[in-house]
Amino acid sequence: MVGGHAMGEIITTEAWVIYRGSKDSHKRKNEPAELKLESYSFPGIDENEVLAEPLYGCWEANMTHALERVPIDICTDRGEEKVVIGNAGVVRVIQAGKAVNTIAEGDLCLVFCNGIWDQFGYPKKIFAYDAPNTIGVLSKKTKLHEKQLILIPKKTPYSLQQWAAFSLRYITAWANWQQAYGCWSVQWDGECSATPIIWGWGGGVSLAELALAKLSGYPAAMISSNEERLNIVKKLDIQPIDRRPFINLNYDEERYRNDPGYKKAYLEAEEVFMQIVREYTRGIGVSIFIDYIGTPVLRATIKALAQGGVITTAGWKKGMKTSLLRALECMNWHTHVHTHYAKYSQGVAAVDFAEKTGWMPLLDGKFYDWSDIPQLAHDYSAQKIDTYFPIFQVNPS
Repeated sequence: MVGGHAMGEIITTEAWVIYRGSKDSHKRKNEPAELKLESYSFPGIDENEVLAEPLYGCWEANMTHALERVPIDICTDRGEEKVVIGNAGVVRVIQAGKAVNTIAEGDLCLVFCNGIWDQFGYPKKIFAYDAPNTIGVLSKKTKLHEKQLILIPKKTPYSLQQWAAFSLRYITAWANWQQAYGCWSVQWDGECSATPIIWGWGGGVSLAELALAKLSGYPAAMISSNEERLNIVKKLDIQPIDRRPFINLNYDEERYRNDPGYKKAYLEAEEVFMQIVREYTRGIGVSIFIDYIGTPVLRATIKALAQGGVITTAGWKKGMKTSLLRALECMNWHTHVHTHYAKYSQGVAAVDFAEKTGWMPLLDGKFYDWSDIPQLAHDYSAQKIDTYFPIFQVNPS
């Protein structure tokens, strides 16, 4: 027995769970899920797993997708009646399986949420989302494979809350930026010393990538309509672009075809946006556009791209189905990059880089208590949260 638990026993703890949806015969889709606080049990760890207690978590967009059951009901997809979500956070190790040699009891680690990976290490399913039999950080105790944890540097100057915010968004940003910048830079083949101009819209992942661009010495700009977020962007020495003058930039193909009033308002907003792009890029256009919004802004994002520009994303927030004119994209040498979280080696590299350079989330010092997690879910869905990184506490740190 180690840390009070025998290998293979059933472990019972407290967790916020969501249940499988049931479609009403008169409705086309499931009702949104509700978080329910209850006792939760799971089998003890095997030789490659670690038993841990989450300390802090960061609310992620995929958690809201799970509650909204968009695009899938993850319980049904996993074949489970109830699921514990939450795949960004920091945990304290209670017990390590006998084959685990990278992590020991008492270690503090961040969650690396690659749930199931292929032979090359690329994620196929995500921990505490669509990966079956995984238990998220909305549980007082959880278990993870040792490759789903990365050790936090022992004498780190950064807070556990910062590392919790880092674990999903910054690692996603690291892997996506490597791919996007690589695609942009390879086309020059030593012929040009061009400096890329990097723009982004979205949330914490976009902000993290833009911070990487700034550390590389490149001009970067972030778009937002939230005053507090624009102030955060400014503090990071990234150019804030206020979205409110072109707030009607929300493309809907059907309305564009059939609603003259909507089309007029959209085109006016698009022209304002393009004027700003021309002003800040000296008419060149954006070299790498980080777009985690999706359908409503894709048309404008493509128009804003420079010749040889790159659109990059690892997710979506407002629309996952997009269309484009492939011929024009070919003629303009545009590259579209899509990634999905990261490989383990990329996660380790991102943590090492952050510890050495200070590439870390900027937090406001506030967090939600364990009992307030349903309120956090509501506030996030209702866009009532100003911070890019909403933190919640699970166990005392």
